[in-house]
Amino acid sequence: MTATTTAAAPARPLANSYTAGKLPRWTPWVMLVGSWAVFAAIFAILAASKATEGFNIVGAVFFGTVLFDVAIYTTSLLVEGPRKAMDRLITSLVATAFIVALLPLISLGWTVVVQGLARFDIDFFSQSMRNVIGAGGGALHAIVGTLEITLMAALISVPIGLLTSIYLVEYGRGMLARGITFFVDVMTGIPSIVAGLFAFALFSLFFGPGIRNGFMGAIALSVLMIPVVVRSSEEILRIVPNELREASLALGVPKWLTVLKVVLPTSLAGLVTGVMLAIARVIGETAPLLIVAGFTTSMNYDLFNDRMMTLPVFVYTQYTQAAGLHAQDSIDRAWTGALALIIIVMLLNLIGRIIAKAFAPKYGR
Repeated sequence: MTATTTAAAPARPLANSYTAGKLPRWTPWVMLVGSWAVFAAIFAILAASKATEGFNIVGAVFFGTVLFDVAIYTTSLLVEGPRKAMDRLITSLVATAFIVALLPLISLGWTVVVQGLARFDIDFFSQSMRNVIGAGGGALHAIVGTLEITLMAALISVPIGLLTSIYLVEYGRGMLARGITFFVDVMTGIPSIVAGLFAFALFSLFFGPGIRNGFMGAIALSVLMIPVVVRSSEEILRIVPNELREASLALGVPKWLTVLKVVLPTSLAGLVTGVMLAIARVIGETAPLLIVAGFTTSMNYDLFNDRMMTLPVFVYTQYTQAAGLHAQDSIDRAWTGALALIIIVMLLNLIGRIIAKAFAPKYGR
């Protein structure tokens, strides 16, 4: 009897989706940017051939994002398998929803930047509109007025709003606290024109109906700003852990000193953010300032004397008065004024972030 031996065939590796290939971590970002670049080139060609009116940034971002969804799913399916491909597809769809929500902001920012660059020059930021009929002129008087009125409104609103929120969080109980909360909520929904009429009626009682000045504009803006500061500061102060307050009180520190030395420094970053949101809320108001601060083409540095121009009113008047031979000049100044207003808000937020980071408590390991 002879024994026959056969060589054992090597075992074939099992196909397992968990051990499939893996795309590099940078792949989604490269594919997203590449998809945007593809449709940006397509829309740029269409704009150059006069097939569309200018470059469509919204279309480029939207269709580029859709192309990214298809590309990332297909690539992951070929390399990583169906399980990981489906995970990447769902993740990309969530990102797509976020980008779609940002499309109005992208369109607004792109339009303001493109249109506003027409007069973004030295003259615009160094001249007023005094004795200017056609081309030329600038918005220096409006920029100064906006900064002065907004700063005065902040000086009025921030102490009142912050002290109110401290009372509601640290001391307020019973009917008084509930009443303050109710009226703050009511003030949050007040139309801006009502705030302007309130300031106008208040000053008319004492100085007559013909008065207009920048301080009246600051009062009108503070009516709109105070409830925003109160609500945002109240939420931030409630986030501070009670253990910090209890530890301070256990050491014999008075309540007011605990609030001053423990609660406020801990929540400083959030409080500054709330104040910046309140400033951004009121700095672009037009209706109340048009009523109480008035309109002028000349420089005015005095908040308490005569009319004072602001950037929102400047943009409004330049755009609405665009007619005749110099219509395009007025429209260009309006767009540049809107761009300057956005830049001011961004700079104020940046300054607020720097201040919050500089004065926030430092925690050691």
